[in-house]
Amino acid sequence: MAPAGSSLPPQLRVLDTTLVAPGAPALPPRSIPLTFFDVKWFHTPPVERVFLYRLPPDADVAAILSALRTSLSQALRAFYPLAGHVRLANKRHEILYRPGDAVPFTTTEYDVDVDDLASDDPVRVATVAPLVPQLPKGRAVLAVQATLLLRGLAVGVTVHHSACDGASSTHFLHTWAAAATACAGAVDDHHQPSPPPPVIDRALIPDPRGLYGIYLKSLPPMISDDGFEFVSKAPSSFEDKLVATFTLPQNLLVSIKAAVAGEAARRGITSRLGARRYSPRTTPRRKTSYFLFSVDQRPRLKPAIPGTYFGNCLCPAIATAPEEEVAAAGIGGLFAACAAVAAAVEEEVREGAQDRWDACVDRVKEAVTHGTLSVSGSPRFHVFDVDFGLGRSAKVAIVSAAKGAGAMPVAEARGGGGGVEVGVSLPAAAGDMERFQKSFADGIAWLGLLVHQSSNGC
Repeated sequence: MAPAGSSLPPQLRVLDTTLVAPGAPALPPRSIPLTFFDVKWFHTPPVERVFLYRLPPDADVAAILSALRTSLSQALRAFYPLAGHVRLANKRHEILYRPGDAVPFTTTEYDVDVDDLASDDPVRVATVAPLVPQLPKGRAVLAVQATLLLRGLAVGVTVHHSACDGASSTHFLHTWAAAATACAGAVDDHHQPSPPPPVIDRALIPDPRGLYGIYLKSLPPMISDDGFEFVSKAPSSFEDKLVATFTLPQNLLVSIKAAVAGEAARRGITSRLGARRYSPRTTPRRKTSYFLFSVDQRPRLKPAIPGTYFGNCLCPAIATAPEEEVAAAGIGGLFAACAAVAAAVEEEVREGAQDRWDACVDRVKEAVTHGTLSVSGSPRFHVFDVDFGLGRSAKVAIVSAAKGAGAMPVAEARGGGGGVEVGVSLPAAAGDMERFQKSFADGIAWLGLLVHQSSNGC
């Protein structure tokens, strides 16, 4: 593998591309209308995930690839919208599925060792980027790629966000992986049962205030249906970036929670509402930090909709705080950041929060204009349980987040135990990654010292 300091990544070799259609019996044509939760993602690049697996020397690669294709067909029968494409019909956007629609499954080779890619150490984003496919033209919403590595296999999945959110896309991935495990006959003590089928019914999302039209008007103008294509990839600036993984183990998360709770008690704050009232006020004269993350609205709609609803059902939460307070050393900076996040959560889940949804797109655009750090993924998606009958993944990465500016992928820690993994991508030439690694190590040491002092009554 090309080292982090090398400018030339290895070359990917395409072996073949096949089209995988939903399994028999054949489905009739179906159209799924897009909701206001869906259309706001039209102009964002697709979400690209890659799963890395170690393979034994005697692995039957042909059988593995065959099981992946067969099981993908089975999973697509339940998740048939992913085989379709987005179109404009009668002035409304929809996902159209027709018999014969299929998902491209590309098989490639890449002379990179799986352990080099699975390492937490910095690696060039340009080295990881070839492991995920581009969406084909025609506003398709899913593409898949299997890459043969040295001593391993990568499964890359690209999904357009207008089709579904992370909860739905990982629901599909768990379903596909369970089917692949069954096809391969690899059921063991760690095998996850097949998830329940998705609920594909966009009528569950009411829109009495016309948010669909409001959101479309807030987005860049869209050209004719014949010419409109999704943004296929992030800007080429990712070629000069490094990405590394940092793990926050469960005991560290407990320490952070204890430290913040202790500081809140010292300040006389006893609830999340109190944190909201404390949340630092920003002014035009103070540089503001923005932190953007999504809140799942499935359980919060009235009436609530099933957790297996297939589509998008997210609203953004935007935490803001003066940069000088968030960057402050010690417990002060940590508390300011946590208070801002708590206030943003409270703002999105409180009674009457839906009254603010008409300005959702504009609020995100404003935050992005100022520069924001955003979160991709969630520990609740349990991506390391997506095993395809190959055993637990050596690593899962959101490549699209590594390519983008200010995006931070988050997942459960691969070793289990309740920890969290965070991906950080930074420019390669500026020494930013080395400085971040040192800051992270210093922060871990400080928290350890803080916990030690607390346990000794200091």
